[in-house]
Amino acid sequence: MERKITKLGNNIEVIYKQNPNTPRAALSFNYSLNVPESTAGLYLIMARLFTQGTKTRSAAQIAQELDRYAIEFTSELKQDFLRFKFVCLNEDFPKAVEITEDIIKNTTFEDFEREAAKTEGEIIAELDAPRMKALDNYFKNIFEGHHYGNTHTKILENIKKLKREDVINAYKTFTQNSRKVIVFAGGLPYDDVYGKLNAAFGNIHDSNEEKFHLEVPALARKKECEIIKSGLNQAHIIQGWLVPTFEHEDSPALLLLNIILGASGLSSRLFLELRDKKGLAYVVRSSYETSAMGANFSIYIATEPKNIQVSLDGFKDEIQKLKDIPVSEKELNDAKNNLIGKWAFSRETNLQQAALTARNAVIGIGADYHDKLEEKIKLVTPDDILRCANKYFNNEYVLSIVKP
Repeated sequence: MERKITKLGNNIEVIYKQNPNTPRAALSFNYSLNVPESTAGLYLIMARLFTQGTKTRSAAQIAQELDRYAIEFTSELKQDFLRFKFVCLNEDFPKAVEITEDIIKNTTFEDFEREAAKTEGEIIAELDAPRMKALDNYFKNIFEGHHYGNTHTKILENIKKLKREDVINAYKTFTQNSRKVIVFAGGLPYDDVYGKLNAAFGNIHDSNEEKFHLEVPALARKKECEIIKSGLNQAHIIQGWLVPTFEHEDSPALLLLNIILGASGLSSRLFLELRDKKGLAYVVRSSYETSAMGANFSIYIATEPKNIQVSLDGFKDEIQKLKDIPVSEKELNDAKNNLIGKWAFSRETNLQQAALTARNAVIGIGADYHDKLEEKIKLVTPDDILRCANKYFNNEYVLSIVKP
């Protein structure tokens, strides 16, 4: 498999990954989020408006053209970047690039009022789900005062203040201050791909290689936040800690700790102890979520209200075991195989490869980050797991509970 890394004339990095004999081509064009939004919800609505009309195409025309050529196109906002991605048949790659160029250069944001109202309605509906309400409460508190803490409830507080002019100015700020990376994955020849990308995007605003203008999240004290919601028959509990992200030396151990504790399904410790043995819940799991400026490690359970304290005690017990007793070599090796297997599965398609590579490149950890990380994963020892459990599962955590 051939991989080339070059740049357009405006410093935009182009990563070409050749996967021969594949009928569909994929592209991910990422803009790093270097400057926090001035008002919660501004970037979200901006991202939603890209397919709602340009200077040359209406929303209906965009939809019809994408459908006619079977192009799957998405514009989406993540915590650290804005992403335009598509997958198409090889012969329709020029058309997919042309539509993407039009959207990036010529979006009018005309449909702002309708999209803002639609966004508000969807958020209200989502927050009606108790699990989503618990998650919103958790992230709002663990990332309080930080861009990452602009959750659904924060957006609802501010969405009526937003105007179309705010979105237009936000897009200018976003594009002028962002690092830009384009990743192609597929079987088309490099020269053809580079030529079309350079013609389409070689004259947009230069890629900005400066670091993120964002603070690193901090949590100085324990926070316990309860929400009472009528009509529930379950309590939803999330407990989490701020932990290191990506290139930190402890990240490989934290990834494996997550697999061991609650991210490996039926074989995870939380599942075996809290669900199988104690019958506390049908759903219990852990999560290690990484972003450019910080990461969090959390545990989630949905249980009967009478079992809230028993569940919290169960969290504490399982964490204490990890602090006191080194994991066995077998359990650790099983976790390594589980994690590496999941990564292989998540990188099977051209679109998956393009999206993951672009994410890694645009936030500055390198296009080959996961290749290097696999080697680091293999070197993690039981002592590393023990040390990280004692280091990061401390008394500075956020506890979010939604209950009847």
